[in-house]
Amino acid sequence: MEPERSVFIKMNSKMQQYIKPSPTVDSDNPAIAKFAGENSGDSTGPREQAISLYYAVRDCIRYDPYTLDLSIDGLLASTTLRVGRGWCVTKAILLAACCRSSGIPARLGFADIRNHLTTARMREAMKTNIFFWHGYTAIYLNGVWVKATPAFNIELCERFRIKPLDFDGRNDSIYHPFDLEGNRHMEYLRYRGEFTDVPLDEMAETFRREYAPDKLFSKEADFDRDVEQETREDQD
Repeated sequence: MEPERSVFIKMNSKMQQYIKPSPTVDSDNPAIAKFAGENSGDSTGPREQAISLYYAVRDCIRYDPYTLDLSIDGLLASTTLRVGRGWCVTKAILLAACCRSSGIPARLGFADIRNHLTTARMREAMKTNIFFWHGYTAIYLNGVWVKATPAFNIELCERFRIKPLDFDGRNDSIYHPFDLEGNRHMEYLRYRGEFTDVPLDEMAETFRREYAPDKLFSKEADFDRDVEQETREDQD
């Protein structure tokens, strides 16, 4: 850890919670430490390390909303790393864990969004295009909290003709309102705040009310196959 970062964290006890492990952000897990160490780049600077970690989580872990599991084990950063797939919340948790493992303060942010990029299975199961408790990572760099959204891997963006989200460690990386064809993509409806860990009780209550999550996706559901079908139909 760089001397100035170490001194800052010692002086500001409030920041301690954002570099320590928490129930789902298991930054002390050996697999997380290994992944973070291998993907933080050659620089010792926090911003450069955070950028490198962002792209590793964005593109090494495939986006898959069918993996939704509102249990601690299902949300764990180490679980997402092990299975190689995750939805927006679990990928945000993994990025936060990698940052904390590297000594960079990170927390979890949530917003309600209107998502115009879904599969037929998702539209049928959810009965809405509003995604409640969409997750992103907030990373503390150069004295400010910067939003980072590592959800959509590059292959998914190419499939759906949307501009990939880049991250420079200075500006918020949040969803674009339009895709590359000028069609509606994402709309932010409400920010719910930023937290040390997932406010699981609140999230679970919203999901039970809005989605009936235990009935959303069967074990046979295959997001990659559905994306292929959806994008093939769009091209026909």
